[in-house]
Amino acid sequence: MADLLNLNRLVYFTTVMETGSFTSAADRLGVAKAVVSHQIGRLEEELGATLLQRTTRRVTPTGEGRLFYDRAMIILREAEAAYGEISHAAVEPAGMLRLTAPLDYGTKMVAPVMAAYLKAYPQMRVEAIFDDAVSNLVDEQIDLGIRVGWLADSSNQARRLGTIRQVVVASPAFAASLPRDATPRQARSLAWVGNAQLRGVGQWLFSRNGEKVLTELNPVIMCDKSPASLACVLAGIGLGIFPDYSVSDDIAEGRLVPVLADWTLPTGGIHAVFPPARFRPAKVRAFVDLMAAAEKRRSRSAAIA
Repeated sequence: MADLLNLNRLVYFTTVMETGSFTSAADRLGVAKAVVSHQIGRLEEELGATLLQRTTRRVTPTGEGRLFYDRAMIILREAEAAYGEISHAAVEPAGMLRLTAPLDYGTKMVAPVMAAYLKAYPQMRVEAIFDDAVSNLVDEQIDLGIRVGWLADSSNQARRLGTIRQVVVASPAFAASLPRDATPRQARSLAWVGNAQLRGVGQWLFSRNGEKVLTELNPVIMCDKSPASLACVLAGIGLGIFPDYSVSDDIAEGRLVPVLADWTLPTGGIHAVFPPARFRPAKVRAFVDLMAAAEKRRSRSAAIA
């Protein structure tokens, strides 16, 4: 085995694992397919083990290859993070940033920040995964997760960016059909639109002047994505509970109206979540700083409104 670890060969190997072929790996890395094949061959010689099984149609990892991939990704993440930390003052972010965010928050808040980020750092590229399902940052090799609501216990590290209020809304026509004296105690008798991806979607704790009501909802329709839930509420199917950022425009323009407005729901947080690492790469820190600034602007405008 070679005396020195060649990190470039780890990059070639992990890229083949992620793309599933030498050709796709070469395209991603911007090199010839023969270069990728040669580097993988040299790596296997150094390790004295076969990492990939090659056929005319596909490349599949061996047991040793899968094990080595997991360890190689840890090494590469730490190396990138350490370089980004040390070179922060001298080198601006460059490379690929992989991030994930909930679908509604991603389209409303993260997308504009990505535009500002790419303008500020033209050497960067961004791969964004907008989905209400919570991704495993380590398993999916994601640099940054934006989480909305309440964080589950995990080994990930987090930075709070802002706060959200949960609001009950309905279309004007549906709101007009509700009893004028409706309270959270009547929640089960009302039609609700649910989002299956949200944890604890069936129970909500309402508060008013020290009074608390824990109530079960009764969804007449359950959607698998937040935008679909919002579309159903806009169509007049039932009541919905949404973060303030996702319905503020609809309320301002009269498409939705607040319901049970004298009651409050628990506030949640907006967090930047990172895989465990001793160093935070410059590319991640720069994006999180832009997100924090965007959240401050949103908070100020919500307070003025």
